[in-house]
Amino acid sequence: MVLNSYSKINLSLTINSKRKNKMHNIQSFFCLIDLKDKIHLSKIKGKKDKIFFKGPFSKFVHKSNNSIVKLFEFLRRSKLIEDHYSVIITKNIPVFSGLGGGTSNAAFILKHLLKKKLNNNLIRKSQTKIGSDLRLFFYRLGYLKNLDTIIDLDRKFKLYFLLAQPRVRCSTKEIYSKVRKFSKKKVLKKQLIQNKNNFINYLSDKCDNDLQSIVEKKYPVIKPLLKDIKNQKGCTLSRMTGSGSVCYGLFKDQITAKKALNNLKNKYPKFWLSLAKTV
Repeated sequence: MVLNSYSKINLSLTINSKRKNKMHNIQSFFCLIDLKDKIHLSKIKGKKDKIFFKGPFSKFVHKSNNSIVKLFEFLRRSKLIEDHYSVIITKNIPVFSGLGGGTSNAAFILKHLLKKKLNNNLIRKSQTKIGSDLRLFFYRLGYLKNLDTIIDLDRKFKLYFLLAQPRVRCSTKEIYSKVRKFSKKKVLKKQLIQNKNNFINYLSDKCDNDLQSIVEKKYPVIKPLLKDIKNQKGCTLSRMTGSGSVCYGLFKDQITAKKALNNLKNKYPKFWLSLAKTV
């Protein structure tokens, strides 16, 4: 069985407060994009899983402590699976990037293995072992109202992105530890996002990423990169996804995004750059 494990982009990220358990209350518009890892999954005989990583970002994955290992341990403790598996993952999603690659791998394997058994309660239990963003990978486009509530934004329009990662890797734990200010909670007004243009304007005018200034301070390369992306023809906004370090531009169409990609490849030949669109 071959699974597509899609990555996600945080189109916005608002930090409202910090909980007693040290987790942060956040709000976020997010979407899945077609940048994906490939997962080859098959049952095997024996009493031990065989998990292998290959591809351009495989060397950054912890081989014995990763999302797949944690998922299998949780499912067996919960007596939800008995078999053991061979898992070969081609890592095309940059690691430590804010794109959620590791969590995505666990989410799509979870979907496949449990199928009709999967429910909200089980997803919540799984995310305590895997990561708080696990639930995001069950929606194509959504709004995280708080850590407990996701609003499904069932929109048909396509969004086009240019992705860029300077050769720095952000630690989510470290970046969140530096949060000192909090933003007021936002109330989602669905009438403002009824079509593509309204949605993009709302993202551009009313939304930000509250972690971006922290990452810009730690890694000065981020700020000029975002400016260069925004200055490209057809770019409607540029922002960092999640806790970074991938930066993105949201473009009017695929043609202008591709031209921007060629421009930035010439200026930043050592950076990772790619195009993506919503799935």
